[in-house]
Amino acid sequence: MIRRAWLPHLGVVLGYVCAAVVFTWPLSLHLFTHLPGDPGGDTGVYVWNQWVFQHEALVEGRSPLSTDQILSLSQRTSLAQHNYTAFLNLLALPLIPWLGVVATFNTVYLAISVLTAYLMFLLARHVWGGTAEAWLAGLAFAWAPVLVARSTGHMSLVAAAPLPAFLLCLMRAHRTGRRRDAALAGACMAWAAFCDVYYAVFCLILTVGYLATVALRVSVRPRVMRTRWTWALDLLLVVTAGLIAGLLFGRGTRVEVLGIGISVRGLYTPVMVLTALALLRLVVHVHPRVTANVSALPHLARFSTVAAAACAVPLTPVLVAVAGEAVKGNPLTPPIPWRSSPPGVDLLAFFDPNPNHPLVRGLLGDAFAAAPTVFVESTAAFSLVALAAVALAVARAGFRPQAAWIWMSAGFALLALGPFVHVAGVNTYVPGPWALLRYLPIVGAARTPSRFAIVAALGLAVLLAGAIVALGRRWPERRRLVVATAAAALVFELWPAPRPLFPASIPDFFRAVAADPRDVRVLELPFGFRDGTLSVGNFSARTQFHQTTHGKSVIGGYLSRISRKEVDALREARPTVDGLLTLSEGGTLEADREAALITRGPGFIERARVGYVVIDHTRASPALITFAQAAFALEPLAESWPYTLYRPRATP
Repeated sequence: MIRRAWLPHLGVVLGYVCAAVVFTWPLSLHLFTHLPGDPGGDTGVYVWNQWVFQHEALVEGRSPLSTDQILSLSQRTSLAQHNYTAFLNLLALPLIPWLGVVATFNTVYLAISVLTAYLMFLLARHVWGGTAEAWLAGLAFAWAPVLVARSTGHMSLVAAAPLPAFLLCLMRAHRTGRRRDAALAGACMAWAAFCDVYYAVFCLILTVGYLATVALRVSVRPRVMRTRWTWALDLLLVVTAGLIAGLLFGRGTRVEVLGIGISVRGLYTPVMVLTALALLRLVVHVHPRVTANVSALPHLARFSTVAAAACAVPLTPVLVAVAGEAVKGNPLTPPIPWRSSPPGVDLLAFFDPNPNHPLVRGLLGDAFAAAPTVFVESTAAFSLVALAAVALAVARAGFRPQAAWIWMSAGFALLALGPFVHVAGVNTYVPGPWALLRYLPIVGAARTPSRFAIVAALGLAVLLAGAIVALGRRWPERRRLVVATAAAALVFELWPAPRPLFPASIPDFFRAVAADPRDVRVLELPFGFRDGTLSVGNFSARTQFHQTTHGKSVIGGYLSRISRKEVDALREARPTVDGLLTLSEGGTLEADREAALITRGPGFIERARVGYVVIDHTRASPALITFAQAAFALEPLAESWPYTLYRPRATP
């Protein structure tokens, strides 16, 4: 009986395995030689994540939460605030010695896509029933445009399996009230953090929303009568709108309030004031009344306590490391500027055709090739098939989904718009919910709001399953035809193959470097330090990708968060490093300073234990190459264009 009960699940998983192979074609033919993203970009760092985790845990026998393989001129570098993808690293741990880093990375990518689809299937079936309909929901989410686009760069966000798992456990905990289900929900939140910290933040927001809906009851009593307060608000709205119109057609204005002169030149503040007044006017009109559901408070307190404990226990090593970084003055959330913080997606991007589709790429051009970072972060396209199915079910089949799924989808879509709403590339200056939420502790750690679109896509996938179930019930004799039609339309719309692949080749001379038994470092030029907001020098993620072959420590590095104080201290303590950073950025050195640094060159090589220097001739400036050859007395060993391997004569 148990085996028979699992047979349908096995069929579901095998179906998703086939979908993973087909939707990533021809990746399965090039598991050992190509990657779905550029190894010189973020993909190279995610490959490095899996390698360094295995290197620290198995080769060095140390905690994988810190390393001296990068930023190696300072103390061991904490990886607590790095987008480390610990769960994917654990999946890769037993595979790397067998398959190598490239094939392991691709295998883990395919596996996590299948797992995401399967857990989405379980969630949709729990909500609506219907195996075939739930299977389509898993397909629609795991290979949604927003996730496929991020597989070209942000592999941590492809690991979205914890999101449907968390919602499933949350719903069961609400229904049963059992501590076990609450603990599973907390464990899923920890699992989300081990995939991507953004997903832990998303789970936290969903938890707060759940607690609020259970603990509070909101009723509205619209008011038609006008009072002096409504007249005053209406007058302020008109005045503010007039001020904005004046700014649009003029160059600014100056007004006096209580004898104080105020200059207004930009639209950010006036539009924010107008938005706040409009919301206040709406609140006055609907006159909401909020009451507490006292009887639910014991259940919510028990759920919160158990879930928080279950989440904190597996995260304890990370939390301790993050606390240590905060004590050093490296906070989890950097300062957030009001106007120049990362933008969200364009409002119309939700209704774009799938940008991964080969027909769209052929007609509109390959957005990824033109601007990979913009493509990855700005893609938010909803499934137009899913939207059409939901609309048809509402209009013709009486489909009335639970309000929670609509609010979740719409709410996270609003958050994805960022601090200020853009429409067709035009900044409307209208603040979105993220304009305020980004300043909340922990929540503000999600610095890039466009990623909220992933949860909106999850909500739409759930609604899609419900819509197909409703259509099948409306016309039961045509249920199979409805499911087959929806499946065909969905597969055609989501189809991203053939996928662009990137060669994962590494110069052969790095294998000779790996065979060197000496404990020396490799210096790749140009070099630098880079994170999500900081870039000093000119660092390429290929340096860390190359490290997965040669295994030697490198001087620069790329992490999600790097302390600017530590970088500044290193530049001050190591004049040669400061000079190399300046030249790596394309700058020049004064003649006296350059001569002094050339004199220091041999000493730097000995103290830093630099055994090899690699120069990328496509990125290094002539000034940097000339300086390195003069300061380090470089002896060429091998060449694999555009790289040349050198040995400094003063090498230890």
